[in-house]
Amino acid sequence: MSKQLVSRLLGMFRSRTQVGADKFGNRYFTRVEEVDGVMEEKRWVEFKGSDQDQTTVQVEWICWLNGQRKKAPTPEELAELEARRERYSKKKEEEEKKTGVRPVKTVGKFESPNLKSSIPQFPDTSLDQRKGHDEVSRSKDGSDTEDATVDTDRSSEPTGTGATFKPGTWQPPT
Repeated sequence: MSKQLVSRLLGMFRSRTQVGADKFGNRYFTRVEEVDGVMEEKRWVEFKGSDQDQTTVQVEWICWLNGQRKKAPTPEELAELEARRERYSKKKEEEEKKTGVRPVKTVGKFESPNLKSSIPQFPDTSLDQRKGHDEVSRSKDGSDTEDATVDTDRSSEPTGTGATFKPGTWQPPT
């Protein structure tokens, strides 16, 4: 390695600032560096130990690392959020004990939704209705002419009374 590269690498490590640590011992750092003439802040985590278990990074730190937070979470904030999560989980456990119902956890593929319940909302028009509305007769000379009953049978406005009204049966004119 050249001396210039080594000094640059050492300079980068010297210029880093530790902004915090979490309950797992992971440490969080930042530094400002120039990238293409623009000063940018770089943020990263150094995991405790060699396993680098990314599941140990708390949500608040993930938000800070991704730039969704400007300031790193404080130890007080983290302690308060941990206490709130603990209270919530205890409350859920108490509710489960009271009702005797535990939430079902499913693993793997989920069952597809039952769409048969929505079918009555969109009834299929019968063959007779389609013939009455869409029938085109051929004249003896071979040209297409619409049946005269089509315009009189179908209106552009829904009709019916409260007693005979069925939701989803009216179809707009085509």
